[in-house]
Amino acid sequence: MNGSTSVRFTEEMKGHVSFAENCFERGAREGRTSDTRLMVHLTIEENDFERLAADAGRAAEARGWVGCDALGGRLPVERGIFNLLVEEEDAEIKHMLYRLYFRDGVGHPVTLAGFKTLTNRRGLHVWRDTTTLYTRLLRGHVEAGEDSGAEVVASGILRIHPLGFLRQLATFRAGGRRSPAARAAAIVRFDALFLGHLWDVYGLHWVLGRFAARRKRAGGMERPDRDSDGSGGGGGG
Repeated sequence: MNGSTSVRFTEEMKGHVSFAENCFERGAREGRTSDTRLMVHLTIEENDFERLAADAGRAAEARGWVGCDALGGRLPVERGIFNLLVEEEDAEIKHMLYRLYFRDGVGHPVTLAGFKTLTNRRGLHVWRDTTTLYTRLLRGHVEAGEDSGAEVVASGILRIHPLGFLRQLATFRAGGRRSPAARAAAIVRFDALFLGHLWDVYGLHWVLGRFAARRKRAGGMERPDRDSDGSGGGGGG
């Protein structure tokens, strides 16, 4: 595109799944017991950063492969869709969405449908939320919005491990016809875009949590003085 700047990065997630299981947590647990491993290796690219900045839920392309010995080894993604941050009706929740279309070792179509949930309702767990992919494998190539009617092949959880995250940070690139300085600025703006959305979800919660903790500590230090003169214990007034 004329004058547009693309951004891309490579992401690798690994975990366990269990076949014929619908529950993510139980699938991951049973998959660890049976050593049924699943991983994805993806290069995600958005070809127009300005459009992404205007709509962080915009679909980007995901290329790469799915690895699972139980399905036939390393399986190329025929088509992949990634949504960076999808707004929900509840402002305290955002989702990162993954949908990968591939075929197993004997040619049967399979869809990997995964999501990461960003929310402050479970406390401040930014690392866990942004690196945990709740994953289902569906029979056939299933379009978004049609999961409820699809047959679940397997379920589980994939994660980005700390070393993998460090490697991922080194893969961020910008392309396009603009100058090297403009491409470098696009990487900085992408980081700012992502961090800004994280602040929308977690920032106020973090501030209020820190304020409440400090207030509690301050109250604990003052309480002996109030109790010593007989005025404590009854609450404020």
